[in-house]
Amino acid sequence: MSMEQVIDVAQWVFLGYFVFLNLGYMALNVIAMSSLRRYMEARGVDSLPSVYANFELPTSILVPAYNEEATIATSIRAMLQLKYPEFEVVVINDGSSDRTLDRLIEEFDLIAFPEAYRIRLETRPVGAVYRSRVHPNLRVIDKANGGKADALNAGINAARFPLYCCVDADSVLQPDSLQRIVQPFLDDPNTVACGGTVRIANGCRVSDGFMEKIALPRNPLALLQVVEYLRAFLFGRLGWSPINALLIISGAFGLFRKETVISAGGYRTDTVGEDMELVVRIHRLLRKEKRPYRITFVPDPICWTEVPEDLKTLKNQRQRWQRGLAESLMMNFRMLFNPRGGWVSWFAFPFMFLFEFLGPLVEVSGYVFFIIAFLLGWISMEAYLAFMFVAVGLGVLLSTSALLLEELSFHIYPRARHMAALFCTAILENFGYRQLNSVFRLVGLVRWTFRRKGRWGDMQRTARWSASAPDRSGSGITPP
Repeated sequence: MSMEQVIDVAQWVFLGYFVFLNLGYMALNVIAMSSLRRYMEARGVDSLPSVYANFELPTSILVPAYNEEATIATSIRAMLQLKYPEFEVVVINDGSSDRTLDRLIEEFDLIAFPEAYRIRLETRPVGAVYRSRVHPNLRVIDKANGGKADALNAGINAARFPLYCCVDADSVLQPDSLQRIVQPFLDDPNTVACGGTVRIANGCRVSDGFMEKIALPRNPLALLQVVEYLRAFLFGRLGWSPINALLIISGAFGLFRKETVISAGGYRTDTVGEDMELVVRIHRLLRKEKRPYRITFVPDPICWTEVPEDLKTLKNQRQRWQRGLAESLMMNFRMLFNPRGGWVSWFAFPFMFLFEFLGPLVEVSGYVFFIIAFLLGWISMEAYLAFMFVAVGLGVLLSTSALLLEELSFHIYPRARHMAALFCTAILENFGYRQLNSVFRLVGLVRWTFRRKGRWGDMQRTARWSASAPDRSGSGITPP
């Protein structure tokens, strides 16, 4: 094959890849729009008396925490003020080296309490259990460091209720979030897991556990992530949910049926993407057992969380996400084109493998190839512009459509200047930010390929959104 033929084939391969990638996202967008319209119509009857009033299933909220002294008190106060008939908050202090446990003891008047519970999932040793003398539904598990997955398994062991909601320790739930995310479990008894929307707290103001002011972050990197999160949740996950093919429920905010998770073996501690791996494994096991089930997503329950404001932290986060994705897919590879797998095996899994697992490699290679080939005169201006239109232009369309979905549905950001800033950001993020993320993800893929040990790195929490946060930062992430 001649050099000209190689270049010609490469053009069509990369161009075809980006075309199918964006067509896939557009299909998800169409499904999401239809699903969101039906959801908003159903939501319009909220003013009527609820059919399920006071029938919500009791729920345990599990909060794994490692070096979270900057935000832990605010987050827990928000959870204790949830509008829900019966719930408990279980904080799992995973061997923090800062004052996380001291802050909890001071803020909530904790005392050590001898408590026996059934160990159904193996974890690192538990040192002590604390109860609050102010809030009867608050307990704190103090255990040896074992990572987030190990902390969640310890929380599941201690949980008293049939459902559990995992929430990051640096996050804040809206008062009605738990009530809304539990709705699919009431609508369909076969529901085993449900995810909610994660929004960005940077730039907002939380006081005494309540979201006092919703605003956009001033930090440019955090602002770019606002649009990214809108796109990921509003048409990414909302698109897969109606066909029961959702493979990701955010570890920052997800609700699970406890017995289903225990029967699946709990969270694996040998992966850095324990949240996605669990969801994919539940799909695989329940499909294998031919049991009816639903794993769904609802866009209304909101969890506010802090995102990175510096490139180093963002790079570590995205590398870890990519490694977690790779591990989740490879550990459950038998799902691919499984005859019993339905939409999951024949559409969602191949899509994730082709466009999310291999995506960074193909995308970065495509950009490098077309830029170099154009500069060296190997391809025409028309071919170069066609590629940029598909790779960048359609990306702008997808970002702005996610913003439109937000504006037509929930209208979280109230001011016109907010929407103007987000619209400009939705355009600008396609000129550098998305490509930089692809590079970060490619590094994560390479590290996974060569079995390099993954780690989060330090997440420097500013906690400026919390009115009561101390003036310090913590790492906020449990090391593997």
